[in-house]
Amino acid sequence: MLDAGHTEETLLEVNNIEVIYNHVILVLKGVSLSVPKGGITALLGGNGAGKTTTLKAISSLLQSERGEVTKGSIQYRGEKLEGFDPAGLVKKGVIQVMEGRHCFEHLTVEENLLTGAYTRSGAEVARDLEMVYDYFPRLRERRKSQAGYTSGGEQQMVAIGRALMSRPETILLDEPSMGLAPQLVEEIFGIVKSLNENEGVTFLLAEQNTNVALRYAHYGYILESGRIVMDGPAAELRENPDVKEFYLGMSDEGRKSFRDVRSYRRRKRWLS
Repeated sequence: MLDAGHTEETLLEVNNIEVIYNHVILVLKGVSLSVPKGGITALLGGNGAGKTTTLKAISSLLQSERGEVTKGSIQYRGEKLEGFDPAGLVKKGVIQVMEGRHCFEHLTVEENLLTGAYTRSGAEVARDLEMVYDYFPRLRERRKSQAGYTSGGEQQMVAIGRALMSRPETILLDEPSMGLAPQLVEEIFGIVKSLNENEGVTFLLAEQNTNVALRYAHYGYILESGRIVMDGPAAELRENPDVKEFYLGMSDEGRKSFRDVRSYRRRKRWLS
């Protein structure tokens, strides 16, 4: 296990980036973060905080939505990612699993998985397919089923498995718990942990479910209104009173209702 998500080598470095959509809408306002090799790093925050935009800035998917990085830089293994398209980043070992899973509904589960290995062929693909089935036994059972007729949890497994078929070094995982029952959320995060520990896959995951994310991550960043407002080792964030109150629904007085959490007044230091 990593010590608070830190290793000697930083794979991904995001340095003070700003992102603008349609030339006028400023979404990210100086976001900086680093992802160590072999770690699970969580990017936390509510809906609209800028988590997905951050991942798309890294994976070069902004252009399809008329977004662009207008300030700062993004480096992977010390090399700036400017000029790389999404396919080029996949070849470098960086792939994004998008929010909402985006399976090819009319293809079978196995055909979906094989699309992740479209640049590869031969025995290695067959071996990696078996590896995916070992991590996701349910997909082995549903391998001949059309993906559109599988459950939300199974489609999330397909999306992660498809990414694994490209043999990535780093996976950008966007909202893996979205729309899933609590038991399935634990199952998905348990597999993420196994892939990290057994296969050495590095994860940067964007997640609204702060509770589960901080139990599996090594290090976390909290994003609000396009700014990083807090970061630290996951174990420390779990015990931080602000995080407990604003994101876990807990305070010194006990559990708060969701309405109370939504209507709190932000502390001045978070708005500076």
